[in-house]
Amino acid sequence: MAGKESQVRIEPFLWTLFSAGGVVAAFLVPVHLFLWGLAFPLGWIQPPAYERIVALVAHPAARVYLFVLCSLPLFHWAHRFRYTLYDGLQIKHLNEVINFCCYGGALLGTALAGYLLWNLP
Repeated sequence: MAGKESQVRIEPFLWTLFSAGGVVAAFLVPVHLFLWGLAFPLGWIQPPAYERIVALVAHPAARVYLFVLCSLPLFHWAHRFRYTLYDGLQIKHLNEVINFCCYGGALLGTALAGYLLWNLP
């Protein structure tokens, strides 16, 4: 019963991460995909100079923004994928394995993003 109680206590936090990740994925990711995937390569908009990008990414606020841009959509994915497996495939008997893989993957991706952003020159 202790496992069920701990899962109930963390569930609102997971829904919060899901919601925040959904907002980031809906509003910020498409802008970045449009700019860096279409507008700059096709010449619709002049991209910033490399030195300017490096200077921008060196600022701590930009690193926090990039960290949020990378990490929150991972938790959105983890929560959505978890419930897709539960409801769509009806494999609730693998609850612990699914939780570990989904949220562990999101935590691993978040740690990797943090490590890379922390170690940028």
